[in-house]
Amino acid sequence: MSGKTTAKAASKTRSQKAGLIFPVGRIARHLRNGRYAKRIGAAAPIFMAAVLEYLTTEVLHLAGTMANEQGKLRITPRFIQLAVRTDEELNDFLGNVIIASGGVCSETAVATSLSTPSTASSKKKKKPAEEDDDEDEDEEEEEEVQDSQRY
Repeated sequence: MSGKTTAKAASKTRSQKAGLIFPVGRIARHLRNGRYAKRIGAAAPIFMAAVLEYLTTEVLHLAGTMANEQGKLRITPRFIQLAVRTDEELNDFLGNVIIASGGVCSETAVATSLSTPSTASSKKKKKPAEEDDDEDEDEEEEEEVQDSQRY
C-alpha cells in the first residue's frame, strides 16, 4: 500500500514558535476584529505580543522589587503605581494613566518608598561587603591580565 500512516507531529501555536507566553492568535483576532486597519500583516500580532510581554515583565519586575523591599510577598496596585512612577521611562510612557487603588504618588512618597527603614539598614550592612566585592573584582582583573600575558 502506498498510503502509509505516520505519526503526526504535534502542532505548535504561533506563541510557541515565537517563544512567547502571550497569545499571538488572540492578539491577531483582536487586531482583525477591532478594525484598526483593513489588513493586518502576519508579523504584526507576533511583534505586538512580544512588546506587551516585555512591558508586562518590566512592570512586574519593578513592582515585585518594590514589594520585596517593603517585606511584602504580594504585589498590590500600590506597588505597581510606585514602580511605574519611580521609573523615568515608564512614567513618561504611562504618564496619563490612572492605576486603580494605586494611591497618590507625590515626590515625597516616591522618595520614602525607596528608602524605608529596612532598606536603609540593609544598605549600611552591604557597604563593607561591597568593598570586599570591589577588592575581589580587582584581583580577578589582575589575574586575567596575567593570564593573557602568559599566552
